[in-house]
Amino acid sequence: METLVCAHCGAALTGPVTRVRFPPYANHPMGNGHPMPVLMAAGSYAVDPEPSGGRWRSWAELAEGEAEARGYYAPVEGVRDGPVGWMLCAPGDATGTVLVRERAVVSCCGITGDNLSCAACLRPVGERADECSIWQTARFDPRAVRAVPAGPDRPPAGWAELLHDRSGPLPVDARGRWNERCEQEVAVTLAHLIAAADGSPVSIGHGPTAELLGRELARRLRTATGPAKRCTLYGPDLPRSRPHPDIALVPLHPDTGEVWPAPPGVRAVPLHAEIWRHLAFHDERPAVRAGHRLRAELARDDPQPPHRGYWLWVDHQLVRDLLARMPAVRRAGVRAAYDLVRRGHDHG
Repeated sequence: METLVCAHCGAALTGPVTRVRFPPYANHPMGNGHPMPVLMAAGSYAVDPEPSGGRWRSWAELAEGEAEARGYYAPVEGVRDGPVGWMLCAPGDATGTVLVRERAVVSCCGITGDNLSCAACLRPVGERADECSIWQTARFDPRAVRAVPAGPDRPPAGWAELLHDRSGPLPVDARGRWNERCEQEVAVTLAHLIAAADGSPVSIGHGPTAELLGRELARRLRTATGPAKRCTLYGPDLPRSRPHPDIALVPLHPDTGEVWPAPPGVRAVPLHAEIWRHLAFHDERPAVRAGHRLRAELARDDPQPPHRGYWLWVDHQLVRDLLARMPAVRRAGVRAAYDLVRRGHDHG
């Protein structure tokens, strides 16, 4: 674990926090006027690998080789010149900070801007984002804040706990609408599926997985040619398909970023464990801890409501930006799909 401290005076800005996978959608707004939840779980923090702040530079301004050095492999509108390594945590964990209202940027529904200071020395240390359509976070500037060791990390949840404990809220509401995190994670998976397709069509078959991903993927692979690659869910406690698929949708650990291994010769595409669990062990209500006989009686006396389909909003800008940062986009088939997404034709 680490504690985030002020680089100027050394005062603690947070309690001990554990570093986890950076959510790749952290900097992407959702809709307009939409109230957003907190991005990071309490007791955790993540480090942003992309530059933040600084001057906005258009693609034409970048020197030869500079884009790839920054991790971009296809044209984008522009990149930021600011530092990488901003640290994100839940606002409730930023206990050693004060909000400076005079430095806050007041928007229609909340605040952003360079508005956080160290409570001890009052030097600026970052931003408290509390505005519609953007994830609620406390963001720390790496030039003003550093992470110092604070003891061993808490062990992450094991795969069995992640994939079989369904006692929490469902990721889909009664109307079939996924929660905000799952919607963004689906966009992450779509970008990886486009890269794995490599210019070929993809067949996901039938069932909830095809219902969730099939149409959205097909819209972004309209330039694909040749035989279709077969894609199925793959992971613990699922029957093995024979022959093996070309692409396996495997669970992604939300904290460590670990991906469940696919069989040899099969391309693994990560799918957030919460979504994977819902699709693999499809159930419209939380599980009941009961024996087999009682579960059968519950199913008889309290049957599940009929599945009404999924309603999904896909952030095409997130798909585009993720593809631009994948080396696979330099291949002709993936680049054709990227250009389609970039032109906005995926909405057609």
